[in-house]
Amino acid sequence: MSTNGLLVVIGGPTASGKTRVAASAAQHFGTEVISGDSRQFYHAMRIGTARPAEEEMLGVKHHFIGHLALNETCSAGEFARQAEPVLQVLLAMHGIAVLVGGSGLYLDALCNGLDPMPIVDHAVREKLQHRFQQHGMQDLLTELDRLDPAISQVIDRNNPQRVIRALEVCLVSGTPFSAQHSGHRHRSDIRVLRIAMDVPRADLYASIDARVDRMIADGLEQEARSLLPYHELNALRTVGYREMFEYFDGRLGREEAIERIKQHTRNYAKRQITWLRREKSWQWMSPSDLPSIFTAIEQEKPA
Repeated sequence: MSTNGLLVVIGGPTASGKTRVAASAAQHFGTEVISGDSRQFYHAMRIGTARPAEEEMLGVKHHFIGHLALNETCSAGEFARQAEPVLQVLLAMHGIAVLVGGSGLYLDALCNGLDPMPIVDHAVREKLQHRFQQHGMQDLLTELDRLDPAISQVIDRNNPQRVIRALEVCLVSGTPFSAQHSGHRHRSDIRVLRIAMDVPRADLYASIDARVDRMIADGLEQEARSLLPYHELNALRTVGYREMFEYFDGRLGREEAIERIKQHTRNYAKRQITWLRREKSWQWMSPSDLPSIFTAIEQEKPA
C-alpha cells in the first residue's frame, strides 16, 4: 500500500465540466483517470450517459468506462474493490491518480471505504419488491421519507433497486440508511484531495439543457430504441432512457420527453450537489480555472 501517493478526486454535478478537468489534470501530471460514474459503466449506454468521446479524454487512459454489459451490476463496494488495485498501480508508477465522477457513493467507497452494511434479508427484500410491483415507487418513497428523510433527499428516486436497498437497511438495522454511511472516515495510507466543480446554478442548468440537445442530435432516440427490449433492466431505469421509453409507449410526446429529460437531469444535479456538500473537505473551484486547480494539486503532491 502506498503511503505517499496522492488521489485527486474531481467531483461535481452532471454537465459541470468534470471530464475535461480530470483528463486535463491527468495529462498535466502524467497519470491516468479512474471513472467513478456508475451510469457510464455500461458499454451500450453511450449517448444517454454522456460517456466521454476519445477526443475528450485527451489521450489519457480512463478506467471503468463502458466495461459492463447491461445485465451486470456493480455496487459501490464492488467498484471500490475492483478500483483499489488499479489505484495502487497508478500510485506506484506515477505517485498520483485522478478519480472522477458524479456518483457520490462510489467516490466515497474508494476514498473512505464503506461502513459495514447489514446482511441482506431476503424476506424483507421480497416484501419490498412485492410492494413496488403492487403499489409503485411512490409507496416506497413515502416510507423512505418517513424512515430516513436525509437519504430520501439525495437518493435516485427513480431507481427502485437503490430505494429498496435503502429501505431494507432501515428496516433490518433499525437505523437510517444515511447513518450507515457516515462519510467521516478518511484513508491514512494515501493523501486525498477533493476538488468539486463550482458552477453558478443558472450556468449549470444552461449547460444541462445544451447537453441534452446535443444528445438528441447525436442519436439518443435511436440508441434508446435499440435498448427498448432491455428496458426493464435496472441499468436503464435512469434519466434519458426512462423518458424515451415513455415516449415510445405513447405516455409522452417527443418534445415533452425531451423537456422531462432536462428537468430530471437538473433534479439529479441538485441531488449530486447535496451529496457533495455533506463532505466538508471538498474544495469548490471553477472548472474553467485550470491553473488554480493545477496549483492546488501541486501543493498536495508528495515530494
